[in-house]
Amino acid sequence: MKKTVSAFVLSVATMAATTAVSAADTIKVGVLHSLSGTMAISETTLKDTMLMLIDEQNKKGGLLGKELEAVVVDPASDWPLFAEKARELIEKEKVSAIFGAWTSVSRKSVLPVIEELNGLMFYPVQYEGEESSKNVFYTGAAPNQQAIPAVDYLMNDVGATRWVLAGTDYVYPRTTNKILEAYLLDKGVPAEDIMINYTPFGHSDWQSIVAEIKQFGSAGKKTAVVSTVNGDANVPFYKELANQGVSAEDIPVIAFSVGEEELSGFDTTPLVGHLAAWNYFMSVESDANDEFIDAWQAFIGSDERVTNDPMEAHYIGFNMWVKAVEKAGSTDTDAVEEAIIGISVPNLSGGYSTMMPNHHITKPVLIGEIQDDGQFDIVWETSGLVAGDAWSDFLPESKQIISDWRAPLACGNYNVTKGVCSGQNL
Repeated sequence: MKKTVSAFVLSVATMAATTAVSAADTIKVGVLHSLSGTMAISETTLKDTMLMLIDEQNKKGGLLGKELEAVVVDPASDWPLFAEKARELIEKEKVSAIFGAWTSVSRKSVLPVIEELNGLMFYPVQYEGEESSKNVFYTGAAPNQQAIPAVDYLMNDVGATRWVLAGTDYVYPRTTNKILEAYLLDKGVPAEDIMINYTPFGHSDWQSIVAEIKQFGSAGKKTAVVSTVNGDANVPFYKELANQGVSAEDIPVIAFSVGEEELSGFDTTPLVGHLAAWNYFMSVESDANDEFIDAWQAFIGSDERVTNDPMEAHYIGFNMWVKAVEKAGSTDTDAVEEAIIGISVPNLSGGYSTMMPNHHITKPVLIGEIQDDGQFDIVWETSGLVAGDAWSDFLPESKQIISDWRAPLACGNYNVTKGVCSGQNL
C-alpha cells in the first residue's frame, strides 16, 4: 500500500514538473479583443489575425527556440473589463506581450495596468494622439497620419468649405475633432461652417441627425462629413444616409473607422463614392499584400473574407515584436522596448515601416472611394511614409511637447519650452 501511494505521489510530482517545463517552453502572447458586444463587429477579425500570425511564426520554428502560445480573452466591449483582462494576462498568464484593444477608451483603461505591471502592449487602431507610453507601441495612425491628410484631401481635391464632424461620444472622436476644429479654424474656416455632433456607442436612430446634416449642407457651400463614428453604429448611419438621398456627390463622407470588414456586412451600392482614410486597403497592389491575403483566406477557410487596416497594423506590430525579441535575445519588457526602436519591417503596401523613438511608426496615408463590391478604389496617397506624431502641433497645450523614449531623454511628454518631463502622460 505504501509503495502504491509513493508511486502515485511520484507520478503526480512528475506530471507537475512536466507541465512546468512545458509551460516554460512556450512564450505566451496575450490577445485582448472584444469578441462580443458593440465592438465585436471590428475586433473579432483582429483576434483571428493574431492567431494566424502566431501560427505562421510557430511554423517558422517559433521564437528563441520556443513555441508561441496565444492566450485569448474577451473584454466584451466593456471598457473597465479591459483593465481586468489585461491584469489577468500579465499577472496570471505571464504573457510576454499583449496585442489588442480598439477604442481609445479601452486603451486608456489598460494603460495604468500595463504601466504598473511593466508589460508591453501593441495597439493597432487609429487614435487621437496626445499620448506616449513607455509600455505601449502605437501601430495604428496618429491624427497626422489619417485625420489631417483626410481634411486636406477634402479641402484641396473635393473643394469642401463647410464641415460636419460626426463621432461616437468618447475620447477618440472628441480629441480628434478638437484637433480638426483647431486645424480648420487655423485654415480660415469660419466657426459657423463647422458642425460637431456626437452619438453614443451602438446608436441606431439616425433619422434626425442625418436630416440636420442635410440641412447644414444646403447653405450653398460644398459640405463634407468627417466621421469618427465607431463600431456597429456605422451600419444604420450609412443606411440612413442612403434613405434620405445623401449621395457622395452632394455631401461626401470620409470615415476613419469604416473599412472592408464593416462594409462586408451590408449593401454598399448606395454608398459608392463615399470615402475612407486609412494606411492600408485590401486593394493595394503589392506582392506582400497578395501573399497576406492568400494566407489570411487560407487560414480562415474562406476566399470571401476581406482584410483591413488594423489587420495590417497587427501584422507590422507582431513582426516588429518578433524582431525585437530576437535582437534582445529575451522577452524581457525593458530589453524589448530598447531593442524595438529603429526596427523596420515590411508593410503591406510594398515598403517598410519603422518604429520611431516616440513608439509610433512610419506609414503611408491612403484615401479610398467605396465601390459597389465593398472594396476601395485608392484615389489619393502620400508620396512617401509619414511618421506618427504623438502630440498634435495644432493644440496649444501640445505643440511644445515631444516624445523620445531613448536615453538620455527617455520621456513621453518632454516640454521643450520648460525643459521638463511631465511623466508618462499628461
